[in-house]
Amino acid sequence: MVSTQTKQKVEQLIKEHPIFIASKTYCPYCAQTKKTIEALTKDAYILELDEESDGGEIQEALAELTGQKTVPNVFIGGQHIGGNSDVQQLKSADQLEPKIKAAL
Repeated sequence: MVSTQTKQKVEQLIKEHPIFIASKTYCPYCAQTKKTIEALTKDAYILELDEESDGGEIQEALAELTGQKTVPNVFIGGQHIGGNSDVQQLKSADQLEPKIKAAL
């Protein structure tokens, strides 16, 4: 069970940052997502869960919020995008850049 405080923290991060990525430093899918998004903007807020003392609880809160238990967990303009495959799919459909520009 995730604390209300952690849930509120996650919701606040999503609201405050037009591009929010929950990531882990050692995850190859996260690295690919970060590289793809950073090629379009340097304004992405990246939270490395494995470097946060409450990273596990944040990941649980994200899972409760989105139904997605894995990282990367990407939000653009407050909207849950999904993981790396979703980001790459948007990119190949030429929908990622307009979505990012609209959020910024």
